Amino acid sequence: MTMKDIARQLGVSVATVSRALSDSPSISRERREAIQAYAREHNYMPNAIAEQLRHSRNSPVKVIGVIVPEFVHYYFASVLTGIEDEATARGYRIVVARSAESYDRERDICARFMQSKVCGVIVSQAKDTVQYDHFERLQATGVPLVFYDRICPALNASRVVVDDYMGTLKAVSYLIERGCRRIAYYGTDMNMEIAKNRYNGYKDALYKNGLSLDETLVQVCDNRADAERITPRMMRMAERPDGFFAVNDDTALGILNSVQRLHFVVPDEVQICGFTNDWRATSCEPMLTTVEQRGMEVGRQAVDVLIGLVEGSLPADHAEKRVVKTNLIVRGTTR
Repeated sequence: MTMKDIARQLGVSVATVSRALSDSPSISRERREAIQAYAREHNYMPNAIAEQLRHSRNSPVKVIGVIVPEFVHYYFASVLTGIEDEATARGYRIVVARSAESYDRERDICARFMQSKVCGVIVSQAKDTVQYDHFERLQATGVPLVFYDRICPALNASRVVVDDYMGTLKAVSYLIERGCRRIAYYGTDMNMEIAKNRYNGYKDALYKNGLSLDETLVQVCDNRADAERITPRMMRMAERPDGFFAVNDDTALGILNSVQRLHFVVPDEVQICGFTNDWRATSCEPMLTTVEQRGMEVGRQAVDVLIGLVEGSLPADHAEKRVVKTNLIVRGTTR
């Protein structure tokens, strides 16, 4: 039920309905009461965000636009929870849109957010985004922009990330401490900063522990289906991997399933470490050793930065950069 529906049913204008619902004395008491009674009977609920936008000339709009690459990914869902919790606690609302890893959709979402006059945008960029004109337009029109997880290094914009480099360095070093000497790395394409940081953490862990880099052990693989396709081939190598580091838990579980189907014993013969710590990490046997990303904290920090930019506690031209520490959670897939 909308004001337009009420207006159509009662044969009045939308403006009349709006005035009646706001109890304006410019409408007769009889008509106000009739319209209000009809709205109550039909469970009309005002759109709070639309109300804020309508009154935005008189007061700041407390609506934050949020772009997530995917809803189904545990990490992005946990970040979104942190964003909503912090925004609600501080009197803001959020509007959420999914880019589906598409530059075109991401660009269109940014355009809609600008038209809606959101007070700022929090975004993790899509995988195939290599042009940043839509983000530049946001900045040029004075809309505060905060990146999380996947950042845009080409822009001087605020960001909240986890310590991808150090999280990976510690995880791979732990695999080496537990006896691994040939550690395969399953990561994402190197066009994103997050991918470069994790790959550099992997390489530096090898070098710091006296091991050389073998490019045949490095694979572009960031999902379970590809992990289940690639891993059997890796395990048939003359010098097979005795350890795996995966860029996320979904990929790590694909590795675990593959090596178990090939009758390798985990962790005695093969050790595995993921990166996320989602609910599935404790729903497998053995349970998964993984790097905890602390997505809810990332979301809370992103909102804190954005509100600082909106309300002026952070300078408008300041690019705030925050790093959330990760934790290595040791479980049964490592010794």
